[in-house]
Amino acid sequence: MNPKSSAEAMLVDPASLCVGRTIWSVTRSPITRSDIVRYAGASGDFTPIHHDEPLAQAAGNPSVFAMGLYPAGILASLVTDHFGVLALRRFGVRFTDKIWPGDVLTYSGRVSRVGDEIELELLVRDQAGNTKVTGSAIVSPASRATQGEGR
Repeated sequence: MNPKSSAEAMLVDPASLCVGRTIWSVTRSPITRSDIVRYAGASGDFTPIHHDEPLAQAAGNPSVFAMGLYPAGILASLVTDHFGVLALRRFGVRFTDKIWPGDVLTYSGRVSRVGDEIELELLVRDQAGNTKVTGSAIVSPASRATQGEGR
């Protein structure tokens, strides 16, 4: 399958958007220690509290925990999967709680403003409904008209 055509198939039609519409709600498999270590390798973030159990416990945590940028990266990829890379104008997150091995995370994006640009409310919750990450993104769908240029 051509990667460009599969990405384009996910792009949201801006005319279909209204405030309050959920664009995606995706639940991923439980976070594993291997996921955390793989992310450390990919990001270069080898802070020991994320992979060294005795050190994490000595710091008062029950276990190691995921880096905050791990779920932030997943949120960012969901925004660009649905609107295109060139449409992204602003992206920000706030980490509200630690993410532990075994957490099952649901990532959601909801329209909070529609105009020339579209604002999204981003949220990551665990299996118990606890908020782990909040955020927002601003996209400009008109910018994606040139999405395929230069490829």
